[in-house]
Amino acid sequence: MNTLSVVIPALNEASNLPAVMESVPVAELAEMGWRTEVVVVDNASTDGTADVARSLGARVVSQPDRGYGNAYQAGFEAATGDVIATGDADCTYPFDALPELLRTMVDRDVEFMTTDRLQRENREAMKPSHFVANHALSALSRVLFRNGLRDSQSGMWIFRRYVWHGIDVRSSGMAFSQEIKNAATRAGFRFLEVPIEYRVRGGEVKLNALPDGMGNLRQLFAHRLRRAEAEAAGIPSQRSAQRYEPV
Repeated sequence: MNTLSVVIPALNEASNLPAVMESVPVAELAEMGWRTEVVVVDNASTDGTADVARSLGARVVSQPDRGYGNAYQAGFEAATGDVIATGDADCTYPFDALPELLRTMVDRDVEFMTTDRLQRENREAMKPSHFVANHALSALSRVLFRNGLRDSQSGMWIFRRYVWHGIDVRSSGMAFSQEIKNAATRAGFRFLEVPIEYRVRGGEVKLNALPDGMGNLRQLFAHRLRRAEAEAAGIPSQRSAQRYEPV
């Protein structure tokens, strides 16, 4: 049987976790031949997030050092599945789409799959300023890394676990999202970007738009500089981007 780890970072998301956990289609995945574990990374929550996650059947990993990237690094190291899927604990990402996404990943022989939220039909789920900023950061990322990805900031990815051990990702905060995509694509792993539904957030927004945006800008240029040094050392360039359009 195939094994899947769904890794979810969580900072004070106790109120959202019941809906998030319910949306993970464990039974349907089992029928498809996937044994699924849900790993919730408690990123120093103060609202009982860890207790709620355990009560709902998740395996809880504690990461006391706050930060989006810190949480994911702890979660990936703890994950046991051959494939890892991610998404936030705020009800925005469609975990119920995992069966379709996994079928696409297997059928297309993909090693790293990322998702595109920046569809016209998703605009109501995102603040206009965030929508514009995501487009701007994604455009700059495409220029610097030439992987063709439309949404460099999306937090839903599905990838084979060995990919994580084959890339160098250093960001401790929100820039982790763009860095893992750029690292995986530039490393030559077979990759694919697919459109997804993006939903209205539940509870308190934790994104600090200006500081996080500036941090992402700095990380893009720092990562590109590292990549330029690697290219000078003779590391092969990335493979061509692919994009899946639903039938």
